[in-house]
Amino acid sequence: MSTFFRNKVAVVTGAGGVLCGGFSHTLAGQGAAVALLDLNEAAARQNADRIVAAGGRAKAYRANVLDKQNLEAARAEILSDFGPCDILVNGAGGNSPKATTDKEYYEAGDGQADVKSFFDLDRAGVEFVFDLNFLGTLIPTQVFAGDMAERSGGSILNISSMNAFAPLTKIPAYSAAKAAVSNFTQWLAVHFSRSGLRVNALAPGFFVTAQNEKLLFDEKGSPTPRTDKILAATPMGRFGKPEELDGALLFLLDGDRAGFITGVVLPVDGGFSAYSGV
Repeated sequence: MSTFFRNKVAVVTGAGGVLCGGFSHTLAGQGAAVALLDLNEAAARQNADRIVAAGGRAKAYRANVLDKQNLEAARAEILSDFGPCDILVNGAGGNSPKATTDKEYYEAGDGQADVKSFFDLDRAGVEFVFDLNFLGTLIPTQVFAGDMAERSGGSILNISSMNAFAPLTKIPAYSAAKAAVSNFTQWLAVHFSRSGLRVNALAPGFFVTAQNEKLLFDEKGSPTPRTDKILAATPMGRFGKPEELDGALLFLLDGDRAGFITGVVLPVDGGFSAYSGV
C-alpha cells in the first residue's frame, strides 16, 4: 500500500456509489483513513469492508448531506475514530425523473399532449435536485472545512459535471445545480485562500453508474439513442472507466504537487468539452 496520503483523514460523501466508492478505495490505497458517508449506509459499508479487507483503514457512516445536525454527529464520530478531516470529497449528488423533461425539444402541442414538458416540471423535484447537488456540497463543507481551515491546510474536491460547461438536454435542474457547484468551487477557493485550504473540482464526462445505467442501455444491454449521441460527441468514442478519474483526484488533492492550484474545474471527459461537433 502506498503512503501518498499517510496520516491523512479523508471524508467522502456519496461513497456508496460507483465513482465515490472508487475514490474512497483509491484514497485508502494511498494511505488515508477514509470515512465513507452515504444515506445508503449499507452500500457505503460494502465499500468500507472491501477497503479494510485489502488492508486499508475505513469506516462507513450513515449521513444525509442535507441535514447539518446529522453531519455534525457524523463528524464527531469521525473525530473519535480517525481524527480531524484533512481531505473532503463532496461527491453526493444526482438527478430525479420529476425534474426531467420527456423530450429534448419543445414542439407545438406538447402542452396538450401526454408529454412532460418544461411547463410540467415538478417544483419539488427541481428543488430536490438543486438541494442535493448544491446544498449537498455547501452543508458538508460547512461541517468539515473548519477542521482544515483552522489548521492551515487541507484540500476540498467537489464533483461537478459536463453539464456545468454546457447543459445537457432534458435535465435542466441537474445542469443548473452542477453549474452552481462549479461556481461555488471558485468562490470557496477565494474565500479560503488565505487559510491554506485549497478547493478544486472534477467534472467527469460520461461514466456508467447505477444512476444512469438505465438511461444508457436498454433491457437487453444495447446502447440507447442517448448513448449513441454521447459517444458521437466524445472524441475518444467510449465511456470513461472509474479508475481513469484517479490521477486527477490524487493530483488535485495533493498539497505538494498541486499546492498552487485552487479554484479550477478539471474535465475528465475523453475530449467531450473540447469537441465542437464538426
